Amino acid sequence: MSDVRLEQQGHVGIAEIDRPPNNFFDKELIGDLAEAFDGFVAAGLRAIVLCAAGRNFCAGANFSRPASDTVGTAQDRGTDHLYRQAVRLFRCPVPVIAAVQGAAVGGGLGLSLVGDFQVASEESRFTANFSRLGFHPGFGLSVTLPRIVGAQQAALLFYTGRRITGSQARDIGLVDLLVPTDEIRPAALALAEEIAVSSPIAVQSTRATLRAGLADAIAAATEHGLAEQQKHFATADFKEGVRAMAERRAPAFTGA
Repeated sequence: MSDVRLEQQGHVGIAEIDRPPNNFFDKELIGDLAEAFDGFVAAGLRAIVLCAAGRNFCAGANFSRPASDTVGTAQDRGTDHLYRQAVRLFRCPVPVIAAVQGAAVGGGLGLSLVGDFQVASEESRFTANFSRLGFHPGFGLSVTLPRIVGAQQAALLFYTGRRITGSQARDIGLVDLLVPTDEIRPAALALAEEIAVSSPIAVQSTRATLRAGLADAIAAATEHGLAEQQKHFATADFKEGVRAMAERRAPAFTGA
């Protein structure tokens, strides 16, 4: 796991993404995180902190590479792809706390919502910017985002692609703890340790009740999302969205 650093503190496992400064993901990285989560569970750990090195938590997929290399191809839908690995994270039976410094962008926002709880600072930034890039949301966000912030707020974030601050995210329920930037990881670890004091039997049973059907809903959503994305990756709008992002300008979409 060259890009995932693992640590254990008492009953808590720490999985750190180590692709700074932006921590772009691909299928291999998400698969490595899933393996790490499985290993923590097998070791009897009671909570997991998901964090990242560098300036940003995760800037999503790296679209300077072909989208098919990053997310998957139409043929992958029958076998394996990035989102199949992502669903493994959501099937983890122990609580996960996401420590979100800097930006959580697109699929990076989706990755942060693997966490039961999110810890961030005012300087953290969150965006579901898929529409600004010209394609359908992924990483299960069509399920997780409205579940956390409500359908109306989720639609607003999806349709506009706007970026919100840590305090704005807290106001809509997207962030649970807002602390100074240098306290994000310690606060996430403290919350994980507080959870780990409780009976793991009771916590995992309660969590399974609260999240009943969630992973299956995300699995269905990611299969649908990938099918939509594959159509959109072939459009002029997607090419324009990626160019505009690279050139740091507003996109000029044509609907084609």
